[in-house]
Amino acid sequence: MKLLALIWKELLVVLRDPRSRISIILPPLIQLFIFAYASTLDVKNATIGIVNRDNGEQAFELLQRFHGTPLFKEIIYLKGMEEIGPFLDAQKGLMVVSIDAQFSRDLDARKQALVQLICDGRRSNTTQILSGYAAEIVQDYNNDFMARSSLKQQNTVLVPRNWFNPNILYPWYNITSLVAVLSMLTCLVVVAQSVAREREMGTFDQLLVSPLSPLEILVGKIVPGILIGAGEGFLMWAVGAGLLGVPFTGSILLFALSLLVFVSAISGVGLFISSLSATQQQAMLGTFVFMLPSVLLSGFATPIENMPSWLQPITYLMPLRYMLILSKGIFLKALPASIVFEQIWPMIPIALFTLSASSLYFRRRLE
Repeated sequence: MKLLALIWKELLVVLRDPRSRISIILPPLIQLFIFAYASTLDVKNATIGIVNRDNGEQAFELLQRFHGTPLFKEIIYLKGMEEIGPFLDAQKGLMVVSIDAQFSRDLDARKQALVQLICDGRRSNTTQILSGYAAEIVQDYNNDFMARSSLKQQNTVLVPRNWFNPNILYPWYNITSLVAVLSMLTCLVVVAQSVAREREMGTFDQLLVSPLSPLEILVGKIVPGILIGAGEGFLMWAVGAGLLGVPFTGSILLFALSLLVFVSAISGVGLFISSLSATQQQAMLGTFVFMLPSVLLSGFATPIENMPSWLQPITYLMPLRYMLILSKGIFLKALPASIVFEQIWPMIPIALFTLSASSLYFRRRLE
């Protein structure tokens, strides 16, 4: 009963404070929407330039295909090749499509016709995606022209089929990843501030003279963070699946189990940060010191396979690495229980280690 009273007290401290309620509900929701739709790798509403040195029918038809796609916000016609450099240097556009003067004549003569793409290398990732869009437009035109001219197709055409996300919708990837990231952030903030808040408010000494044992104080500080972190994960799940339209194809029980083990591992880190901190501001800084490398090494922003070989083993120590796989897999791939447990079990020793280490340090600080 004493332990339940402490857990209830910790929950009330967080939930009754208007600022705390806002901080654990509103910012994660705002981040979910911002990262899902504003921070995206999709390239839309781009401005491109076109140098058309051919006034023939074939060049005109190809240009109409560029005008017909919704990917380009504005198409600016340049008068000649000499305008390409200033156009890209001034960042008026990301790419220039140059059509050769003999384009239509070469096509009518059944010869190879040339189209050149000149991109701004300062934004390499964006222009690489944009050039892929342009190459697909040109390839589609080439296929239609050859079919219309009854020409035999010489090259092999690959027709990709994307499983689990057939339309390559970036929010499907981003939202499922943010469920794990924002759950971790909320759990860290709540647990990391628990002991630091007691010290800053001067109530920590009162807690020490209470009839609670050090172990009960420890559990009472950890459990509320686990409950709130898991609750935050389910809130993100409800918003993502119900409001933002991300399909949830897996088992809700496996998702709940994965989330519970994950936030348990994170809560140990939060308690360790809280034990080190004398003020809530220090606890918040410690939270973000842990968050940054954890997110970067989890595979959220960049694939783990692209990291240096000496750095990749360190990623196995990050619980977020496993939860990202579980969240995306349960959402989009309906992962079976066997594969889910393959990703859960590495988080169990991490959780045991973080909780044990933080417990020992916390009890040492109590003595």
